[in-house]
Amino acid sequence: MQYDAIVIGGGSAGLMASIAASKDGAKVLLLDKGDKLGRKLGISGGGRCNVTNNKDLDELIKHIPGNGRFLHSTFANFNNKDIIAFFENLGIALKEEDNGRMFPVSDKAKTVVDTLVNQVRNQGVKIMLNAPVDHIMYGEGKVTGVRTKSGETFRSRSVIVASGGKSVPQTGSTGDGYAWAEKAGHSITELFPTEVPLTSNEPFITSKELQGLSLRDVALSVMNPKGKQIIQHQGDMLFTHFGISGPIVLRCSQFVVKALKQFGTGNIEVAIDLMPDKSKDEVYKETMRLTELESKKTIKNVLKGYLPEKMIPILLQKAGLPDSLTYDNIPKQDWIALSQLIKHFPIRVYGSLSIEDAFVTGGGINLKEVDPKTMQSKLMDGLYFCGEILDIHGYTGGYNITAAFSTGYTAGLHAVLQ
Repeated sequence: MQYDAIVIGGGSAGLMASIAASKDGAKVLLLDKGDKLGRKLGISGGGRCNVTNNKDLDELIKHIPGNGRFLHSTFANFNNKDIIAFFENLGIALKEEDNGRMFPVSDKAKTVVDTLVNQVRNQGVKIMLNAPVDHIMYGEGKVTGVRTKSGETFRSRSVIVASGGKSVPQTGSTGDGYAWAEKAGHSITELFPTEVPLTSNEPFITSKELQGLSLRDVALSVMNPKGKQIIQHQGDMLFTHFGISGPIVLRCSQFVVKALKQFGTGNIEVAIDLMPDKSKDEVYKETMRLTELESKKTIKNVLKGYLPEKMIPILLQKAGLPDSLTYDNIPKQDWIALSQLIKHFPIRVYGSLSIEDAFVTGGGINLKEVDPKTMQSKLMDGLYFCGEILDIHGYTGGYNITAAFSTGYTAGLHAVLQ
C-alpha cells in the first residue's frame, strides 16, 4: 500500500510528526517496534510529563547547549507557545512551575500520552505496533518505502525517522535509526551521555559516608585542568554510592564528559559552593562569629546548624582542623582554608554512568546534512529526521521535549508536501 508519509517511532517526535502530517487528510503510517506508544514520554518529568518550557525563545535556545541555534527555523513553525496552545486546544490544562516548566494540571504523563495517541487515531493515521523496521528502501537518490523485520513492505515517497537516541533503552531507544541514516550517506557525530549522573572514587564517596545527602540551592562548577571554570549551575544535588547526581549535576554532566575527552585526562574537578550567595569573607566572618558566640562548644557542634552535618568532619579534616577544637584555639589560616572549602569543595570525577543510563543522548545525525526549515535530509530526497536522533540536546526541564515536538511537527508538515 502507498502512503503519503511513514513515521518510524512513536515517541514525542513521532507522535507529533504523525499529527502534523495527517492534519489535512494525508495517508500516514506510524510504525513502532514496541507494544505501546509514547513510552519515554510516559516516564518523563518524574511521571508527570514536562511538556515544554515557557521561557522566551532566546532563553529556551540557551538551555539547549547542544546545537540549540539550529532550532530557530523549526521554532518559526512550531515553538513552545504553540505547544502550550496545541495541548490546551486538545483539552489538556497546563500549569507553570519553577523555571518555566509546563506540566499537565492532572500531574499525570498518561494524560498527555493518551491525548496524543487519540489525536493520531482521530486523524486516521494507521498505527502498527510490534513492527520493528529492518531498513528504509532507497532508489535513485530518494526514499521509496520501508521494510519491516517480518518482511512486510510499505511504499511511500516520504519517511520520517523518529526512532530516538540510545538513552533509556527500555523505552525502545536503542539507536536503530543511525544505521538507516548512514545507509543514506549521513554521518553520525560521536554519541555520548548527557543529563547523566557523574562517577567519583573520592574517599568520601567510596566510604559512602555522604550517600543520600541532598544539598539545596548550592552551586556546582566544572573546572578545566588549569583551574578555570567551564560552567556553573545553581540548584539542588545529591551524593550517591557511586558519585553525585541531581538537577545541577545532570546539567553539568555534558561539560564533564566533553572536558575528559578534550583534555585527555583521567579525571576532572567539579566544585561545590555551599553558600553561593555569600562571599568567602562573609563565610569566614559568620563562622568565626558563631564559634565566638558559643566559645565553649567544639567547632564541630557549633557548625551543625550552618553546614550539612554529614560534610562537617570532611570539611574540618581537609582544612586541617581537629573537630574537638573550640573558639579560643582556632588557627586563623586553617579557618580561612575552611571558608575557602565551604565556597569551593572539590570533587574529582572520572566519568559518568553509561549512555543507556543517561536521560538524553548527545551527538547524532550531523545537522549540516539536514535542512533546518523542513527537517529533510540534504542527501536523500524524502528522508526526514526529528527528535533525539538528531545532534541536538538540552538540559532537563522541558527543553528536549520542546525540540522533539518542534522538529517532529516540522518534519510531519513538510513530508506530505513532497
